[in-house]
Amino acid sequence: MARKELQGRDNWQTKSGSSGKAGIAEQNFIKVFKKALKGTNYIISGHPADLKHLYENVQLPAETLSQIFNPDDEVMKNAQSRGWGVSPGFSITNKKTGKILFGEIKRQDGWVEGKNPSAGRGNAHERMCKLFTPGLMKAYREIGGIMDTSILPFWVIFEGNITRDPKRNREILFWFDEYDKNFFMWRPGVSGKALVEHFNKYLKKYLD
Repeated sequence: MARKELQGRDNWQTKSGSSGKAGIAEQNFIKVFKKALKGTNYIISGHPADLKHLYENVQLPAETLSQIFNPDDEVMKNAQSRGWGVSPGFSITNKKTGKILFGEIKRQDGWVEGKNPSAGRGNAHERMCKLFTPGLMKAYREIGGIMDTSILPFWVIFEGNITRDPKRNREILFWFDEYDKNFFMWRPGVSGKALVEHFNKYLKKYLD
């Protein structure tokens, strides 16, 4: 399943430029799922716009408004034209039920053989923590329709050496606690098939 798209994926770890490697990881993830979901009720989308305007209509208290910069309506509208919200890395939608599982792909370096512990000092995994905030959690559930609290309304895929870093593996497992099915360590050598099987086994049922 999707073997062609994953050929050479171990080499992603060695290409220069972390942003480039992150982009490649995301593209390959999307390709794997597009092939796996073809002909089903499920579709995968990259950077869905469902939450693009999430913050624009937040009503601030009068006291706050009196203490901050307040541009005129035209300037504000222009500033918001690109969207004041969030852009998840992907979403998987059940076309039949309309339910959506949002997701992020986080590619990060890490402490592995031949490197110092400082090699794992990146913060891509920390930026993921915004998903756990009360406001975003509520929005993801309401927009995606996953209200079952036995699972989180998002899925995070980790890529790169962070997936083998002894500190980061412990840290991420601690953060997710009993929601350990809401993240996947896509380690070098792990096939796209294993990734799809994780979704099918643990997450797909919440979209039905």
